[in-house]
Amino acid sequence: MSTDRRPMNKWYQIFHRNTGLSPYVWIVFCILPFYFIFRSSSTPEVVAGIVMIGLFFICYRLSFVSKGWLVYFWTSVQIIISVAMTLLYSYVYFSIFLAFFIGNIQNKAGFYTLYIIHLISTFITINYGFATQTQMFFTQFPFILISLIVVILLPFNTYNQKKQGQLEGQLEDANKRISELVKLEERQRIARDLHDTLGQKLSLIGLKSDLAAKLVHREPDRAQAEIGDVQQTARTALKEVREMVTKMRGARLDEELYPIRQILRAAGIELELEGDPKLKNTTVLNESVLSMCLKEAVTNVVKHSGATKCLITIQSTDTELILKLQDNGTGMDMKSDFYRGNGLRGMKERLEFVNGSLAIESGDGTAVTMRVPHVAKQPVKELDL
Repeated sequence: MSTDRRPMNKWYQIFHRNTGLSPYVWIVFCILPFYFIFRSSSTPEVVAGIVMIGLFFICYRLSFVSKGWLVYFWTSVQIIISVAMTLLYSYVYFSIFLAFFIGNIQNKAGFYTLYIIHLISTFITINYGFATQTQMFFTQFPFILISLIVVILLPFNTYNQKKQGQLEGQLEDANKRISELVKLEERQRIARDLHDTLGQKLSLIGLKSDLAAKLVHREPDRAQAEIGDVQQTARTALKEVREMVTKMRGARLDEELYPIRQILRAAGIELELEGDPKLKNTTVLNESVLSMCLKEAVTNVVKHSGATKCLITIQSTDTELILKLQDNGTGMDMKSDFYRGNGLRGMKERLEFVNGSLAIESGDGTAVTMRVPHVAKQPVKELDL
């Protein structure tokens, strides 16, 4: 068993601030036992009382700085001293110190064990004092009644305060971690968006530049037109990057199909489209993720497939949207780590972020199937408290 000692870094802080009692009340509780023992006419009783008072505060200090079973040992000694002071000197107020300390024990089994022992021992000794008709008990009756109420309620109040403090600290730490993860995810998302946007446009610029270089001597007018397209594509890329950085707007699938047609046409690849690109039931986030993944997939088709035809199929069901890209190229090498290259890992991470999935089949060409739910449901993990 263990206790939470973080709130008690200063063992000498006897006058507790978070119990609802004034520090002056705690001072009275520290001085008051001497009044009770000096009422005794016997010198051995006075000496024994002073020794018990000193031993109680030593054990009280050791309880806060000890760990493991020693905590329960020193607390048990304090309970014995509290019972002895109650029976011999009619001083019951050490039980309040014990009630506060027991509330600091965060181990549930240890807390309830010491709480029950302390409550029973206090109740029995007080009733024994009244049964034996000890005069001091009757004169202190209102204060003893208050002490019993404190012994019953204070441990739970302190225990709950410490527990709440722990939970608030863990919640604050979790919020900081979530904030850092959100920042990291946003940086990665921006990096992927820049890669996808610039990658597609630069591929188009490269294709048109190569074509213009081939035509510059044979068909200069057409070469000039291709160079004009290169300039326009560069301006478009710059505009998209600026929009992405300043507005970070979601990408619509129907808007992304126009540049996709351009790059496929420039690469000599025929595009067929099945389905309605104007999505209705899909969230902006999911549509943006699909659009960026589609751009990356088309870039891979242009760079690596050697295809002449490309089919994009859009299918919407009751629960999800399915986007499939099929080409008639050479296919892909489906080795175990092929997701690491060609932007596939980024596509997979994007789709998983919105509870989507990515599937790739390679045979006579390559088929890339992307699925996203109509509603983005982020997975929630319980905090390990």
